[in-house]
Amino acid sequence: MHYTRIYSDESGESHFETVIVPLKDNGDIGYLSDVFDVRFFQFRENKADYNWDYHNTPEKQFIILLDGKIEITTSMGETMQFSAGEILLMEDTTGKGHKTKNINTQIRKSIFVKL
Repeated sequence: MHYTRIYSDESGESHFETVIVPLKDNGDIGYLSDVFDVRFFQFRENKADYNWDYHNTPEKQFIILLDGKIEITTSMGETMQFSAGEILLMEDTTGKGHKTKNINTQIRKSIFVKL
């Protein structure tokens, strides 16, 4: 299993990184990762025309995409698209931030898991 981390470096530039999550065999219940400590869990819905210019995440958080498709652009101009079922770890709380826009013109649902 993996997620995509979006973070700021020492110069304030934002970047993508793929993080592999190790899973351990837990028999009949399947494979589990180590536990993540979380502060809270929040549902979110974005308007169909969501297109937010450069911004920082307000705090370190996972975003789990439930539907739709988004495009994120880092301050370095790197662009990636993410679809339903993908997980992002947003860590660029400082620096130049990132852009986010809906690819599909539809209301998009996601879950925030604040760390």
